[in-house]
Amino acid sequence: MAKLNVNGKVLDYQADADTPLLWVLREQLGLTGTKYGCGIALCGACTVHIDGVPTRSCVRPANSVKSSEKIITIEGLSKDGSHPIQKAWVALDVPQCGFCQSGMIMAAAALVKAKPNPTDKDIDDTMTNICRCGTYNRVRAGIHLAVQEMAAGKSGKSGKGAKDTKPAKKAATANSVEHIGRGEA
Repeated sequence: MAKLNVNGKVLDYQADADTPLLWVLREQLGLTGTKYGCGIALCGACTVHIDGVPTRSCVRPANSVKSSEKIITIEGLSKDGSHPIQKAWVALDVPQCGFCQSGMIMAAAALVKAKPNPTDKDIDDTMTNICRCGTYNRVRAGIHLAVQEMAAGKSGKSGKGAKDTKPAKKAATANSVEHIGRGEA
């Protein structure tokens, strides 16, 4: 039986050689947070991390992933939704329908790990996921909020209560409106 290292556990699976990783994760391993959107690696709803690299799992054959490679799905990003990106998504009500958001969160988490202080251009260039609801401005604001919270946490000024989250939400929301006003999406 083939093995995958998913969210810190080595798991067995059995599938045809060309079965995409997405279907092994969803159907055999029961990790349904990773979504099917397009099947051709364009929309990003299926994004997972493989050894820290955001990967579109709908086109990556499961048998091409070695058991030594570490796969992280949305379920493994944090056990309790405490990753800064997840917290920012909640604070700013980023999702509308939510279907694409697990892929968005995974792509954003990889971005802030690679670039701890991304510019709007970095975000626009990196976040190639498609959102049919058009939440791009809220995604950008969520990334900026997560970066602010991460920086505050490193300096010992981390906001631990709702009191600290609300001012940041207001500032990030105002930032989003500014982008809309300039016609940037």
